[in-house]
Amino acid sequence: MHFRAENPLYVQGDHTLLLEVDNPRYEAARDRLARFAELIKSPEHVHTYRLTPLSIWNACAAGMCVGEIADTLKDYSKYDIPAHIEVELRDYASRYGQLKIIRWEAALYLEADELPLAEEVWQSKNVRRYLEDRLGSKTFLVLPQHRGRLKQALVKTGFPAEDLAGYVVGESLDLQLRETSRSGLPFGLRTYQEEAVSVFHAGGAASGGSGVIVLPCGAGKTIVGIGAMVKLGVCTLILTTSTTAVRQWIAEVLDKTHLPAEHIGEYTGYQKDIRPVTVTTYQILTYRKRKDEEFKHFSLFD
Repeated sequence: MHFRAENPLYVQGDHTLLLEVDNPRYEAARDRLARFAELIKSPEHVHTYRLTPLSIWNACAAGMCVGEIADTLKDYSKYDIPAHIEVELRDYASRYGQLKIIRWEAALYLEADELPLAEEVWQSKNVRRYLEDRLGSKTFLVLPQHRGRLKQALVKTGFPAEDLAGYVVGESLDLQLRETSRSGLPFGLRTYQEEAVSVFHAGGAASGGSGVIVLPCGAGKTIVGIGAMVKLGVCTLILTTSTTAVRQWIAEVLDKTHLPAEHIGEYTGYQKDIRPVTVTTYQILTYRKRKDEEFKHFSLFD
């Protein structure tokens, strides 16, 4: 077994990764691991990550190949990685894309690469409940309202769907970033923020338009969101956790873009303005007096 003292990473047989913080290669390793491993805990000296099927599938969805994942582990590990880890990485990665959700005109379809997998999908009670009909040996009709639930159910079966259906194009909105913020400071997206926007946008392809941006506090997640708004150039609904966050978002959009104040609306318990950019809370959007009533504010999505 080879030992490389200069490396910061321990790859364990249970898919746990231990990363030494007090190591010159820590930051480079951390940035690479963030693309395909889940951060479990981050005390002062050693951070713990875990390789999971979902973390590998997310990496594949972002365009990362299993070879890059294996090479990263090898490049930063103090010891040779356990042989079964690479085998299991390749097994996880191979499952992504065997099922695809596609759009044809107004309808959505689920397609399987192989007949045995299609049969397994059709026989699964948890998956079949979200399939409207079987149109061929490997093709199923999907109701648009079940798209998200179907994807969740497929993840649980161990075969995630590659979603290539894309999204409805929104009403266009001219939105440009400022080079100098309203507060008078130079402004521009940092390199990692631009990369996050680029991965989200995916060059405008159907594979883009969704995802989760994970950044530390103060790293500019709001700025990444604004960057995505500018990249898409369409009217936007922003959901936040509180009225305070609503007003922080409005202040940031005004400070960092050329959008006039009359084009940004606050939709809260205090005022309900719908504008090209509307900012609201999860609580408002999911509010209803009784469980059998409609969500009265869901029309914001229209």
